[in-house]
Parts: sequence; structure tokens; C-alpha cells
Amino acid sequence: MLQLHITDEISRLRAVVLGRADSNGPVPKLENAYDPKSAEHIKAGTYPKDEDMVKEMDAVARIFKKYDVKVFRPDKIEDYNQIFSRDIAFVIEDKFIKANILEDRSKEIDALHDVIDQIDASKIIEFPEDAHIEGGDVMPWGDYIFVGTYYGDDYSDFITARTNMKAVRHLQKLFPHKKVKHFNLRKSNTIARDNALHLDCCFQPIGKGKAIIHKEGFLEEKEYEWLVNFFGIDNCFHIDKDEMYHMNSNIFSISPEVIISEKNFTRLNTWLRSQGFTVEEVPYSEIAKQEGLLRCTTMPLIRD
Repeated sequence: MLQLHITDEISRLRAVVLGRADSNGPVPKLENAYDPKSAEHIKAGTYPKDEDMVKEMDAVARIFKKYDVKVFRPDKIEDYNQIFSRDIAFVIEDKFIKANILEDRSKEIDALHDVIDQIDASKIIEFPEDAHIEGGDVMPWGDYIFVGTYYGDDYSDFITARTNMKAVRHLQKLFPHKKVKHFNLRKSNTIARDNALHLDCCFQPIGKGKAIIHKEGFLEEKEYEWLVNFFGIDNCFHIDKDEMYHMNSNIFSISPEVIISEKNFTRLNTWLRSQGFTVEEVPYSEIAKQEGLLRCTTMPLIRD
């Protein structure tokens, strides 16, 4: 059996699910794009090819191997996007929580039966149908669970709004001993630079008390300020719109000291090294075209 254990974003990683990119099927039709960045690349004819994304994910798999992390991969579903394993489920403490994701993507969780079969059934949790949640919006952090959401009455108009307040309240019920802190994120169906698809697209805590943050991703100034005060202004690395667009906050911690990052994130990677982190660089710019990066493609199961 898998003894699930996740209490934060940075403790030493022991087991993880890494998505797969070998059978995504044809380039989606524009009207079927789930986010504005994918739509941009569909229009421009630059939508990523399977073979390029497979190479990128293999580079991450090699780093996991180097650090002796057990890696699970989903079963292959022909012609189906299975890259973003973070969206479909997430672990908090010893609970495996199935996400309520876009209806078109519901098959993805079935491809994880290798993992699910090894989890105590009483630890597997499904949310009510009308409580929408995706793993990219959920970050356990010690006594806190940080959650990205969207408060607007026009929630249903945004395909980019993936976690609603019903889900936030449900999380609080499931983890009454935690403080569930929610953040209202900026959404756009059409302009990728104005869209924080998930919380991890505009914020991520890392080791040594530091965090990466994009101020404009937050609709409420006071919520952004709460985070900056929580971590301390000097511990926050602020990214601009372009860096947010290229997914600079969507890196992934293997431990408090070791971070996997995209090789083109020059300013970020330089800063991380100056703060004493080991940065394992990988090419991930093709995957980034679908508005997701390293955190989105990984679902941690066990951290020390």
C-alpha cells in the first residue's frame, strides 16, 4: 500500500505521478481550447508536438531518478491529453482527493488505477458534483491550505475558472484543523497574459522561507499583500507579466534545497542560485504552450 503523506510543497519528495505526452491526438480545434495560451498557439500553428513534449517530460523523469524518487505514469489513453497530472487529483496529508475537473477530461483519473489500487479506499475522497476543484489551485503549507478560486458571479462564463467557493468550503470541512486561505484570481478566456489559470500560475512557495509571486494575478490587493506579509517582502521574488506568461512560478521543489526549473528562466534561476538553491534545469517551453509547466505535470504522493 502507498502511505500517502503531503503537508507542504517542499519536503523531500519520495513518490510522484508524472503525466505523459506520447498520444495527445490531433491539434485541438480552436473552439475546444481550454485556455487562452493554447488557443494562441493553435491559431499561430505553433501548438506543441507530442515528440517534443515527450523529450521534455523524459528530462524531468531523469531528474527524479537522479534523486531516487519513485515515479508513476498514467496508463496510455490513445489521442488524449494526459500531460497535466496535477489537475486530476491531489494529496493533502494522507488523503487522495479526486479533482472535479472539466467534463471532457474525466477519463484521465481512470488511467491512474496503478496508483489508486495501492491507496486505502477510505482515504480516497470525491468532491460533490457542484464543488469544482483542480490541483493547480491547491497548496498545502503546514497549518494552511492555500487555494486559488474566483469569486465573481460570472464564474460559469470563464472556462479558465476551475475552482469555486463551494469547493473551498468543502476543503475546510474535510480539514477542520487547517486554515484554508483563498485567493481571488484574475481570469481571462482570451488574453493569456491576463489569466491566472490556477494559483500555481501566479504564486508558489519554495524552500528557505521564500516564494515566487505575480502581483497582477490577484484581483484583491489585500490578499496579495497578505501573502507578501506572510513570507516577508524580501523573501518574495516578483515576476512580471511576461514571466508569468512563460510560467516562472510553476516550477517544482524536490526538497527545500532542490528545485526543477525551466532552462530559459534566466532571471529566476540566477536568483534561486543566489539564495543557495540547487537548480536542476530542464527544457519545458513546449509544454508551457498549454498554460502549464512543471508543477502542473507532477502530482506528489509522498514527501518526508
